[in-house]
Amino acid sequence: MKVLKIDHLGIAVSSIDERKNFWTETLGLSFAGAETVQEQKVTTAFFPVGESEIELLESTAPDGPIAKYLEKRGEGIQHVAFRVENIEAALEELKAKGIKLIDEKPRIGAGGAKIAFLHPKATNGILVELCQRDN
Repeated sequence: MKVLKIDHLGIAVSSIDERKNFWTETLGLSFAGAETVQEQKVTTAFFPVGESEIELLESTAPDGPIAKYLEKRGEGIQHVAFRVENIEAALEELKAKGIKLIDEKPRIGAGGAKIAFLHPKATNGILVELCQRDN
């Protein structure tokens, strides 16, 4: 598996509108836009930082994964995403190493990226996302 870089840090928030000013006005980051991913019951907002990004995640449904995360832990870093060269090969390699996966096959995430999550029980409690982007 070839990890290319940290793609983004996912931060769970109760409201993107209420939190984005910190990232833009206080830190001076650019707002690259928001997107709703219906299948994941989430709206995302991206703020580029060099070759990586900050991703704010707001739930669109009370039973969505971000709503559950906020209920349990409150706002904060929800996951770290690593960009990989070939996500299918990475998942096969991790599976062969006995790593527990949430996603055995990639799904489509924000921006059309192929994404898959590793189970936090296999990563010392950290939700790790793998992503592959064509751009």
